[in-house]
Amino acid sequence: MKAIVQDVYGPVDVLELRDVPTPVAGPGDVLVRVRAAGVDPGVWHLMTGLPLLLRTMGFGLRRPKVRIRGRDVAGVVEAVGDGVTRFRAGDEVFGTSEGTFAEYACAPEDRFVAKPANVTFEQAAAVPVSALTALQALRDKGRVEPGQQVLVIGAGGGVGTFAVQLAKEYGARVTAVCSTAKAELVRSIGADEVVDYTRQDFAEHGPRYDLVLDAAGNRPLRQLRRALAPGGTLVIIGGEGEGRWLGGTERVLRAVLLAPFVRHKLRTLFTVERPEDLRSLREAIESGTVVPVVDRTFPLAEVPEAIRYAQRGQARGKVVVSL
Repeated sequence: MKAIVQDVYGPVDVLELRDVPTPVAGPGDVLVRVRAAGVDPGVWHLMTGLPLLLRTMGFGLRRPKVRIRGRDVAGVVEAVGDGVTRFRAGDEVFGTSEGTFAEYACAPEDRFVAKPANVTFEQAAAVPVSALTALQALRDKGRVEPGQQVLVIGAGGGVGTFAVQLAKEYGARVTAVCSTAKAELVRSIGADEVVDYTRQDFAEHGPRYDLVLDAAGNRPLRQLRRALAPGGTLVIIGGEGEGRWLGGTERVLRAVLLAPFVRHKLRTLFTVERPEDLRSLREAIESGTVVPVVDRTFPLAEVPEAIRYAQRGQARGKVVVSL
């Protein structure tokens, strides 16, 4: 099969389109013919091996342990292994797997659920990583409630577009922070108010928020806390920074250390890929309350350009690789 492979850490130049063996579905596994695969910030981090702390977490110290990038996937079941009961060849599915920038991907059965019938494969592939992150940030860490004032920073990106829609579904009043170019988009998906960060500091004036969800990953902790109401909750989703060792995780660590000494609830998120959450998202998509936003699609051979485009932060919603 064709796949995007890397043997060493580095910039997009280390990625190559190659012929590699097609994976085989073992016991409990599902082999999927990939129709589309999402591009998220984790792809860039695993490609570059930065921050260096990442390499100590089982991803490979000197070279990537998994040589094929990509994690989001939507496609058609090609084969199933022994013991698989929920799927059979021909079923349309979406979910997560290692190495989805390839013609085939293989993962345990519980990594997949049936694809929503009312969206394309490209839209379905935009969902798993970003929407699971938004859902767990709001529900599990933020404990969002109806009527709360919620601020979503990075509202026009992959996680942010899902966070805006899910927060509205929970009954919150949502203020979205984004660039001028994305303001119309976030209004169209339900944001009650929009703050253009190129013109206004969301923490300087205006209301204080019960819940702040930072999906952009580069603002100082002190600025985020200024936007919180007394006793409010801040959820930090990952982080982006220039330090080679810690990168944006330095801000996360600072929040963890500060949390016991302040009234604000400072929480960080590590997404857990639960099939029940993916099924919940499928129901929201099928009902029309959540609509995956896809900015642009790229063919498999152009994965390096897709990653470059996503990394520039200009995408409205999600970037997707289409096969």
